[in-house]
Amino acid sequence: MTRFGIAEWYGQPFLSLPPGKRRELAAAALERAKTPECPFGGGTCNKRGGVCSIQPYDSDGGAIGEAAGNPVITCPRRFEQGRTVVHWLAEIVGFAAEDVLLAREVPFMHSKGTSKPAGKIDLVLAADKERLTWYGLEIQAVYFSGEGMESEFQTLYNSNESRPPFPAAVRRPDWRSSSAKRLMPQLQVKGPTLRRWHSKIAVAVDRPFFAAIGGPSNEICHDLDAGDVIWLVPEIGIDYELKRGHWEVLTLEDSATKLLSASPIPRKQFEELLRERLVPLKEH
Repeated sequence: MTRFGIAEWYGQPFLSLPPGKRRELAAAALERAKTPECPFGGGTCNKRGGVCSIQPYDSDGGAIGEAAGNPVITCPRRFEQGRTVVHWLAEIVGFAAEDVLLAREVPFMHSKGTSKPAGKIDLVLAADKERLTWYGLEIQAVYFSGEGMESEFQTLYNSNESRPPFPAAVRRPDWRSSSAKRLMPQLQVKGPTLRRWHSKIAVAVDRPFFAAIGGPSNEICHDLDAGDVIWLVPEIGIDYELKRGHWEVLTLEDSATKLLSASPIPRKQFEELLRERLVPLKEH
C-alpha cells in the first residue's frame, strides 16, 4: 500500500526527524507551540501546518517505509531556497547577477469600483530601474485533495515510535485544481497584457507538477522571442536541495493546452462509473 505523507516539515526532511522533534513540530502545527521560522523565505512560516512538500510512501508494518516517489511542493515559499529560481530566470533572460532587482507581490489589477489592488504578480525581476526591463514570475505549488492534515499532526504528536506512523488518511496531489483551475486563469489574465507590454511571464512549477501536465515538449524551445511564457521546472534533489531542472518557452496558447491536458473518458466508461455511484435520493 502506498500513500502520500509529509516529505518536508517546517523546512526539515521528515524522515530525518527523531520522535521528540516530530512531537515539537506537531505541537506547532496544532497551534499549541510557537511557529518555527521558514528557512526558505525567511520570517515565520506562514503555511498552516508547516508542510513544505508531500511524498508517496510504502507501508512497513504500520510505519512509513521507503519513499515511493519524489517530493511534491505544496508551499510557494519552498521555491525560494537559495534563490535558485530567481538566479536561473535572471540568467535565462540575460540579466547580470550584480544588476538583478526584485519586487514582490506587485499590484497588477485593480477593482473598477474601488481602484484597490485585485491581483498581483508574485515576483518581478528587473535589471534597471530607469529603463525597466523586467519579467514577471508566478510560482505555483500544488494543492492536495483528501482529508486535512490535522489528524496526522495529532497522531505524530502522540507517537513515541522511532519511525513515524504510516499516514492514516488518503491524500494525493490535486493536479487539476492546481493547473487548470488555479494557474491557467493567472496566465490568461496576465499573459496577454504582458505580451502587449512587450514583456513576458515566467512560471515556476516542480517536476512532478510539470510531468502531470504532459512534461517537456517534443521540440523544446529556448528562444525567448518564440513564445510568451517561460516555464521553469526545478526539482528537489535527494539531499533536499532545490536544483535547476528543465526549462522551455511556450506561447500562451500552447501553455493553456498543456494546463488543460485532460480529455473526457469514453461515454460507456463514464456510465459504468455512474451506475456504481447512483443511490436513492433519500440516502444522500
